[in-house]
Amino acid sequence: MKKTAVCTIENSTITMNGNIVFSNQETTFQEFAKEAYKNLDLNYPKFHKMDPLSKLAFLAAEMLLKDQDNSKTALVFANKSSSLDTDFKYQESINSNENYFPSPAVFVYTLPNICVGEISIRHKMQTENAFFVLDEFDENFLNNYAQQLLKSGKAENVLCGWVELYQESYKAFVYLLAL
Repeated sequence: MKKTAVCTIENSTITMNGNIVFSNQETTFQEFAKEAYKNLDLNYPKFHKMDPLSKLAFLAAEMLLKDQDNSKTALVFANKSSSLDTDFKYQESINSNENYFPSPAVFVYTLPNICVGEISIRHKMQTENAFFVLDEFDENFLNNYAQQLLKSGKAENVLCGWVELYQESYKAFVYLLAL
């Protein structure tokens, strides 16, 4: 197996194969994501409705998957916080006695694998996907899982990565694997 491309997103910077693609010093992740979306000239209006974790995963995936056939690309992601950032926002909407209006738009994102679904829909992926919650980034674990998908013929490529976001702490390390 070999890595054919790598994207990292952290500290308001998107790096592709070691080269800075976009950088800005916005104060929040949401502001940074919005500016990155505009600067990278992406055209996917649904992006604006996504939760922050999905935006993080989506931006990294866009860097690696754009302009190619991804129907045989599988997804294997992991993080530590699951969807905790969105879970807290949803819980806040439930806790409010005055404004008790739990938002279905927020509830949709209370599972971490939703970000994998958003990427799959965008790129018309028709293969396997998995999202693991791990104590720390374990590249060997992700690579072993990806290797099984590649060797079994279920996928021709596997997009693997760590997409961790909780409050204003975020990091994406996403890479494309092939045999």
